[in-house]
Amino acid sequence: MARAIWSGVLTFGLVTVPVQLFTATEDHTVHFHQLQRGTSDRVRYQRVNERTGKEVDFDDIVKGYDLGGGDYVIVEPDELDDIAPGKSQVIEITGFVDLDQVEPVYFDKTYYLAPKGEEYTKVYELLRAALEKENKTGIATFVMRGKQYLVALRAQEEVLVLHTLHWADEVRDPQQELPVLPDRGDAQGKELDTARQLIGALSIDWNPKDYHDTYEERVKELVDAKAKGKEIVSEEAPPQATNVLDLMEALQRSVEQTRSSKGKAPDERKAKKASARKPVRKAAAKQAKKTTGKTAPHKQASASTTARGRGVGKRELRQLSKTELYQRASDEGIPGRSKMSHDELVDALARAARRRKKTAA
Repeated sequence: MARAIWSGVLTFGLVTVPVQLFTATEDHTVHFHQLQRGTSDRVRYQRVNERTGKEVDFDDIVKGYDLGGGDYVIVEPDELDDIAPGKSQVIEITGFVDLDQVEPVYFDKTYYLAPKGEEYTKVYELLRAALEKENKTGIATFVMRGKQYLVALRAQEEVLVLHTLHWADEVRDPQQELPVLPDRGDAQGKELDTARQLIGALSIDWNPKDYHDTYEERVKELVDAKAKGKEIVSEEAPPQATNVLDLMEALQRSVEQTRSSKGKAPDERKAKKASARKPVRKAAAKQAKKTTGKTAPHKQASASTTARGRGVGKRELRQLSKTELYQRASDEGIPGRSKMSHDELVDALARAARRRKKTAA
């Protein structure tokens, strides 16, 4: 069970309810240790006095505000807590607003707010249900770990959720910060209508379980492949920017492609996704193909059957992902495939198909 990172009281009007704050999310990033190149020696960081070069114990560290010229105002940790003893224990709702009035750029982190005990659940649920019925969010401030936060409190199905917000002076003005911004009149006419059609064709119901961190998966595959001596396949480069002259054509093709994709049977879409997740071949298998110049008979038959069944024209090949192209190149025994780009794999597979067709004739 999760541990509370803060406890205090939540107030709205003259109503007060003791609450606890819990982290709502967790980090699943793949973490690496830092090592000195060529060794297995860990690189660690220490708190070192820059004048003496000696390590400093954590309890001997205080905060210092720089006045310039080497002068500092020293502040002890307890002094920061003493200047706002009440604020550090209270989440005080000062008003309620519609949630869509708060721009997403202001949102920072998300926490769950829970009642501190069974005896406080009725008052807690009263606030949660009222916020849900009114479709409102409570705006409040509180102090945690020596820092004051502006927060938005809103209702989920069973729990109150607290979002920390950026202060207004922390949000940058895009007009001042960004080098280039379009004129609002740049998008109009038939292009705008087609773009709206594309958005309509791509409209879906939000389900967070449909998405996962593919980059983390690739990092784990990289680590696993290097540990087992397997081949590593690089990802294709990002697509080139759309030429303004080709914009209308790109929009229309996108609409047609999206509608065509939605018309496919679910089993067909699942099969395509499954083929994209096939693991890479071992480096040893690649070397064996180079040595013998042949693939096993059952593999060769499979590759030929697969190629005829799926179509080998360049147009069809370009619609495949790089992972799918690489899998086909592995089945064909195409040398140098691990270093090929998406277009190079398409060309190599097309040449292999022409050679096979010529041989068969």
